[in-house]
Amino acid sequence: MLDFTWKVFSQTGNIDTYLIFKELEKEKQEIPRNQNEELAEVDFPIS
Repeated sequence: MLDFTWKVFSQTGNIDTYLIFKELEKEKQEIPRNQNEELAEVDFPIS
């Protein structure tokens, strides 16, 4: 999805498309951190 939004932005210069690209990029970076936090909670459940 990142590749598609970047390609559309690079061809059109549409600012909204760039903002969508940045939001998707941010979400992609947040996912692994959230998964690690969930795994830590499984190992050490909060009582």
